[in-house]
Amino acid sequence: MQSKQQQRWLWHAIDHNSGVVLAYVLAPRHDEAFVKLKALLEPFEITHFYSDGWGAYERHLDTAIHMIGKRNTQNIERKHLTLRTRIKRLARKTICFSKSEQMHNIVIGLFINREEFGLVI
Repeated sequence: MQSKQQQRWLWHAIDHNSGVVLAYVLAPRHDEAFVKLKALLEPFEITHFYSDGWGAYERHLDTAIHMIGKRNTQNIERKHLTLRTRIKRLARKTICFSKSEQMHNIVIGLFINREEFGLVI
């Protein structure tokens, strides 16, 4: 992550009722990343999607199953805040900040796998 032009986004999908993480993708904020996340979610046979109003959702989801609004995305925003708070590498102004995209992916992936899936690698 040499500059802010190389931003990465964490695409998270959680079960709306239980708060359990179903899948995630680390990628730039482009339609291809959402398509990849949507493919990971196919085995769950999801009947409703809740999101903010970003265009990729409208382009790739049927309006009958897509609900837009902050009210239903608070749990996922809370998970993102916890991630930013607990991983110092994500804070640009610290000496721990990773400039490598690979290191960002590894650290975030390990954190999510441990905290959400109970996997210790």
